[in-house]
Amino acid sequence: MIRKNQHGSRFSPHRPSKPGLPQDSKPANKQNASGSDRLEQLIQKATNLTSSLPTSRYTASRQNLRIIPMGGIEEVGENMTVLEYGDDLIVIDMGLAFPDDTMPGVDYIIPDTKWLEQNKRRIRGVIITHGHLDHIGAVPYILPKLGDPPVYTMALTAGFIKKRLEEFGLVGRSRINVLTKDDTLALGSFKIRFFRLNHSIPDSVGLSITTPVGQVVYATDWKFDHTPADGKPTEFDKIAKFGAEGVLLLMSDSTNSVKPGYCISERELGITIDRTFSEIKGRIIFANFATSISRIQQVFNAAAKYNRKIIVTGRSMVNNIEIALSLGYLKIQPKIVIKSEQAKKYPDNQIVVLTTGSQGEDAAGLARIARGDHKTIKIKKGDTAIVSASPIPGNERAVAAVLSNLTRLGAHVIYNKTLDIHTSGHAHQEELKLMIALTKPKFFMPIHGEHHMIVTHAELGKTMGIPEQNIFSLDNGQILEINSAREAKSVEDPKISSGYVFIDGLGVGDVGEVVIRDRQVMAQDGMFVIIVTLDRRAGKLINQPDIISRGFIYMKGNDDLIREVKHEVRKLVESKGKEKLEPNWAFLRNIIRDEIGEYLYQKTERRPMVLPVIIEV
Repeated sequence: MIRKNQHGSRFSPHRPSKPGLPQDSKPANKQNASGSDRLEQLIQKATNLTSSLPTSRYTASRQNLRIIPMGGIEEVGENMTVLEYGDDLIVIDMGLAFPDDTMPGVDYIIPDTKWLEQNKRRIRGVIITHGHLDHIGAVPYILPKLGDPPVYTMALTAGFIKKRLEEFGLVGRSRINVLTKDDTLALGSFKIRFFRLNHSIPDSVGLSITTPVGQVVYATDWKFDHTPADGKPTEFDKIAKFGAEGVLLLMSDSTNSVKPGYCISERELGITIDRTFSEIKGRIIFANFATSISRIQQVFNAAAKYNRKIIVTGRSMVNNIEIALSLGYLKIQPKIVIKSEQAKKYPDNQIVVLTTGSQGEDAAGLARIARGDHKTIKIKKGDTAIVSASPIPGNERAVAAVLSNLTRLGAHVIYNKTLDIHTSGHAHQEELKLMIALTKPKFFMPIHGEHHMIVTHAELGKTMGIPEQNIFSLDNGQILEINSAREAKSVEDPKISSGYVFIDGLGVGDVGEVVIRDRQVMAQDGMFVIIVTLDRRAGKLINQPDIISRGFIYMKGNDDLIREVKHEVRKLVESKGKEKLEPNWAFLRNIIRDEIGEYLYQKTERRPMVLPVIIEV
């Protein structure tokens, strides 16, 4: 069965594939030579290079394949990649990232999509690899701006996306097409096949993308787990098949490229959870990603084994469990879930609280419990809090604060540094090398990770025999372009921006770098407001200037400084105000701001944000 839509795309189950382009053979290593033999080799090498220029020179064309990372290769999160060929575009993932300490007040970060919005009529479809927020979180912000193109993904991921769209009042606008891992999808010039990958969430898939210039294998957020919790290991047979067809480009996850060896299996972690539950005598507060369905299943299994009831708290945790249950991805025992009000009927050793907040999020369940402001769950002596996650880079301080609050309230805390209670969903070095060995790519582009992770992954690629000139470590907004002769280079396109778009409350993009910089200044050095009341005609002060200080100095303890500032303001008004024939309050405001700012720095060696306010009477 083949389905079509207005975007000219179709997908069909078990559609046969065309063989890929053959893999280029690797050049043999040349032995060192000396004397005349070496000179002759150099001359011959130069002659060969010159003679090959007409056929090997890179040529730019609209018939080139362009890979455009719009987010996710300078950070962990905000994942979004565009593939372009001719008039066809496909988008892979639409993720968000969490802000760090340098972004006060910001809730989330999403990719800048101005260029994509200008080319939205060329988008043939959006493919989502799995259901984590760093891959689906930006969907409700970006999808409407792109004209609501069709979305293609697996069943569990589709459930999470629909729920997120529902929260934003966008249900019904976008077509969410549910695929299986054995379907083949045709979108314009691209043909996409899928293969199962293991991660910390079911229905994670990699992509084999057949393009007019060759096959691209896209593998983000994966590990090779031979004993996954759901019993469904990676489809090595498909990966090897794609490798045999010939892989032009491999794009692979770099998150754990700095870690040697292999990632711990989810099944081994399940054994640790089981043993921990058997040893703990009091209540268990278990914090976990709301999308880690396999981990949640293991918590339910251990709770049932040791006769514990589960209280689920945290909106996203409740929603995701309901979705996973309805789709058959989660199986729980009857009557094991209770409301928090019912917990009084059971002894502490029969209670598990399953909550969100493993990243220290201020509004999440664990943070509210740790602050003591959760409506129904209060920490007491004898409780054990288990945080089954590693902090995402930038969240370390928030997580540490939550753990400290829990211990202050009397809880015992278990986290990844005290016990192997968490395993990553991202491949370690030996798994990354095995992916390269299976696919045998001509070109290699590390993705998904901070810059040092991507560079380390690139070094791994070199150890696997990929020539350095065939490895591309790009930044967001840079482009990898491959022509019909299977030659590649990185290029810049000034039309494509790669900046951050900040989400602050209901505002999308209205908080820019200038606002963030102002917030940083106010957070570091405070704010100093000078209110000047002037006679409109004479340009003279009517009253003494009023001073308001927030976050800079305590007014009552700095009378001398306040008096001196008022004196300086009066001098400025009397001297600078007379330099203009007509009142120019903007000029006067700038003078007060600059001069008083410098005066305060001389007195305090701090630079607060100085805000002059002029009132005309």
